[in-house]
Amino acid sequence: MTEDEFDAFYAAAFPRLTGQLYAFTGDHGEAQDVVQEAFVRAWDRRRDFLADGAPEAWVRTVAMRLAVSRWRRARRWLELVRRTPPPESVPGPDLEHAALVVALRALPEAQRMAVVLHHLCDLSVEQVASETGAPVGTVKARLSRGRAALARVLAPGEGEREGERVR
Repeated sequence: MTEDEFDAFYAAAFPRLTGQLYAFTGDHGEAQDVVQEAFVRAWDRRRDFLADGAPEAWVRTVAMRLAVSRWRRARRWLELVRRTPPPESVPGPDLEHAALVVALRALPEAQRMAVVLHHLCDLSVEQVASETGAPVGTVKARLSRGRAALARVLAPGEGEREGERVR
């Protein structure tokens, strides 16, 4: 079968096969998918199609087998899901964690990045400098400023010295 003959065969047979597979599967989208997949497989065999004598029957058989295979796969997945117990509920973040996130969001991005990488990801100052592309001295300054800003937000009364706030 030439490409032009295959195109004509596809144009004539696709709607008919989709209707038949829709009756078989009960899902129009699924029917279109399996018929399309069957035609893709037929494209690879288009040179031998005339020898078969019944190309539409071949495509229909492949499409039905694909539909059954998908149905079996979906059924196995559903059985697996039903057998798997639901996950235990995970408690939400505590108030301290939420306050830390809010305080970190208030920091400038460069300070936030330095604080997170150093204190939460346990990277050394040199590693933070390497990841951010900033000099080590700049990372140290960002960490110092970031910690001071976090201290003001998280513990407002503790950052005061002799009536003045630390800046």
